[in-house]
Amino acid sequence: MSATTSKFVPPQSRDDLIFAAKLAEQAERYDEMVMCMKAVVKDNAKLSQEERNLLSVAYKNSVGIRRASWRILSSIEQREEQKQTGNAPKVTTYRKMVEGELSHICEDIINLLEKEVLVHGGSDDRVFFKKMQGDYHRYHVEATSDEEHTQQALKAYTDALETAKSNLPVANPTRLGLVLNLSVFYYEILRNTDKGITLAKTNFDEAVQELENLPEAEYKEATLIMQLIRDNLTLWSEDDVSGGKDGTQVEDVN
Repeated sequence: MSATTSKFVPPQSRDDLIFAAKLAEQAERYDEMVMCMKAVVKDNAKLSQEERNLLSVAYKNSVGIRRASWRILSSIEQREEQKQTGNAPKVTTYRKMVEGELSHICEDIINLLEKEVLVHGGSDDRVFFKKMQGDYHRYHVEATSDEEHTQQALKAYTDALETAKSNLPVANPTRLGLVLNLSVFYYEILRNTDKGITLAKTNFDEAVQELENLPEAEYKEATLIMQLIRDNLTLWSEDDVSGGKDGTQVEDVN
């Protein structure tokens, strides 16, 4: 995936893999963190809360670097086309290379979740990982506009929301993280702005009433996610006033 081939070899034991993943995170070597956490899943796909968060952080940052690069290159590509400098095809080639890396990472984690991870865990885990599946279908769509991935994102998010409504309190952080990202999907990808806003606002208002019933650790996480939902609602209301979007959105904390 890079010009320099990594010589990193993941360790063998689960404990060493977890340590190496944390080390890679601190060093911001996210592709190697992905290698470690993928090996953890292959060893035993029933993940602890810490392990599932490490898996999420690894892939989110690995793909996040490519998402940022893709956006920058897309902007440069459009600028070069407008200037008619003759450089646009060169930028297009580079952008497509990054797009290929991004797509590969998305498909890798989507398949890992489907074939290994989702066969384990309870309701909270299912919501977390189905949301995660939806996220990576969405990231794929951002770059490729692939209709199949759009439909698969909606399916994964909908499945997660149905499970969350049946099994998790409205202020549960995992459920709130799902609401946050699903509302972004409706607003940014499906262009169903009203549905995105309604989903975010309704769940925000309901969660406010239930916050005091949460354990302290969940309370802190829930309030953080609710602030992100509020930020989105503020941003989207400004979009309505100005009559357009600036492309900015807030997502979840992982």
